[in-house]
Amino acid sequence: MTEQPTQTPESTTADETFTFDAEPGQESAEAGASATAREWMAQLQSMIDNVATHAAPAMRQIGAKAAELAAIAGEKAGPFAQRAAEVTTEAGTRLAERSREVAAELRRDAAAAREATPQAAQATLGEETATEGEPDTDNAAPPTA
Repeated sequence: MTEQPTQTPESTTADETFTFDAEPGQESAEAGASATAREWMAQLQSMIDNVATHAAPAMRQIGAKAAELAAIAGEKAGPFAQRAAEVTTEAGTRLAERSREVAAELRRDAAAAREATPQAAQATLGEETATEGEPDTDNAAPPTA
């Protein structure tokens, strides 16, 4: 009477289809955390709304003060800008006068150079024609006997 225990393959191998997703009670903890986060977000939104409501009058006053400062700056800058325009006009006039003088000098120099060039060319040409009939004594070969 020897009975051999029968072993089934299911009892000897682990069930591989089972996965471990969460600990017991984890879903309720996540739901609690989500509710807490929503509550905090609602409180934060309420605080933002309160600040915006209370900040609007202060922002109006800041805007008014900025406009006043801009008006004062404009009043003070006006005379300064006028003076700067006058100085710029004076400097521009002096620069224009000096530029005209330089242009006139350059034109005179160019005209003088044009007049001098034909005279120099004529003088050089006249020297060459005068020396063509005469033998060059500096570079001439000695007379042969």
